[in-house]
Amino acid sequence: MKIAVLAGDGIGLEVTQQAVRVLEALDLPGVEMTHADVGAVAYRAHGHPLPSHTLAAARDADAVLFGAVGDPTCDNIEAHLRPEQAILGLRSELGLFANLRPAAGFAGLEHMSALRPEIARAINLVIVRELTGDVYFGEKKRETLPDGRREGWDRMSYAEDEVRRIAHIGFRTAQTRGHRVTSVDKANVLETSRLWREVVEEVAAEYPQVTLDHMYVDNAAMQLVKNPGAFDVVLTGNLFGDILSDLASMCVGSIGLLASASLGERRTKFGTFGLYEPIHGSAPDIAGQGKANPMATILSAAMMLRHSFGLSDEAARIERAVAQALADGITGADLGGEHGCEAIGSAVCERL
Repeated sequence: MKIAVLAGDGIGLEVTQQAVRVLEALDLPGVEMTHADVGAVAYRAHGHPLPSHTLAAARDADAVLFGAVGDPTCDNIEAHLRPEQAILGLRSELGLFANLRPAAGFAGLEHMSALRPEIARAINLVIVRELTGDVYFGEKKRETLPDGRREGWDRMSYAEDEVRRIAHIGFRTAQTRGHRVTSVDKANVLETSRLWREVVEEVAAEYPQVTLDHMYVDNAAMQLVKNPGAFDVVLTGNLFGDILSDLASMCVGSIGLLASASLGERRTKFGTFGLYEPIHGSAPDIAGQGKANPMATILSAAMMLRHSFGLSDEAARIERAVAQALADGITGADLGGEHGCEAIGSAVCERL
């Protein structure tokens, strides 16, 4: 089982190291891990945030365990060389069009949510976000108008096949959960969203056992903080999914607890090829201080075992160990605790 470990920048190195410790504690046979630079670290060492040898290592693997990219010292370099281009490049080059972001509360941590405990307790949803289309990948331009004003624009677009394939992921995910899909768009304003809604309804006809409803993104944001327990699977595009998934993290209590899987159509001999990462960033303000919470990365490793290697029992062991550590009060500063990154990793390993 080949795993490419791309730790990246900032706290990425620290949290990924703890996830690797947890995987090693499982003592799985036949696991081969390859480490490679990505992001600002790669730019400084190799002149590009996604060097060819890093991309080759990812392509050769059955799954990628990813940390985080981003470094404020790179803010003024050319756009195509900024650290964030590494993750966008990986998604595009590896065909990773579907991002699954679970958001569920942990018993005893309801008080950490920005919501009232009785509301936060009901959170148990998955955001299924399209990853390789939308405004992030559309044509971009800045120019000076004839009258001297500066103008910038980004093209938002989706082709129907892009919508169709992510919709199937959303409905198949709902089949394993509560059989409900909420498709989020802005069809009252955007032509892109009107096409999105039409195609989603066409796909819904193939899943009669799944209930579909539509919601405008502004209303979805409001409902996530008003009644998050009403959601099962949230299906949405790249831009809206980016925003809503961070909102969902604060409904849970901390961005340090949310894992994610980025999947495509490629199959390996074990399962579906994917890239697994925490949804938090590189947090340069605390990098190197041992303060980061590695639980989101550890839970991402659990998702990797389940989706890419078919090891559901081992994935569940990791998830139970994380839940038990949290129940025992093993929390970092993001959750009001005093445990550091390595201590949290050790606690999870002990509970395995």
